[in-house]
Amino acid sequence: MYKIAIMGESDSIYGFATLGLDTFPVDNAESAQKTLRNLAESDYAVVYVTENTASGIQNEIVRYSEQKLPAIILVPGVSGNTGDGVRNVSKSVEQAVGSDIIFGS
Repeated sequence: MYKIAIMGESDSIYGFATLGLDTFPVDNAESAQKTLRNLAESDYAVVYVTENTASGIQNEIVRYSEQKLPAIILVPGVSGNTGDGVRNVSKSVEQAVGSDIIFGS
């Protein structure tokens, strides 16, 4: 059975454990990269990553975006929303349906 994880700054992700997600706190790009690789090689179908953490491991995220699993989804952290998560979802939807249904272009 596939699992769901979230990784990022500990103060941004600790509450997700109550929702049943496996939490993986990381404090730098190197540990984030290693953690994402370990999760991708395990039974994780979805990995949520805080936008702040994702900014330091973009190459690794792109690497897995070309694979079926895991789906990597960016979420805002306590430091705020950069808009990267919404842009990534919008781009994925546009590729899937051929039109940007969020912004209508």
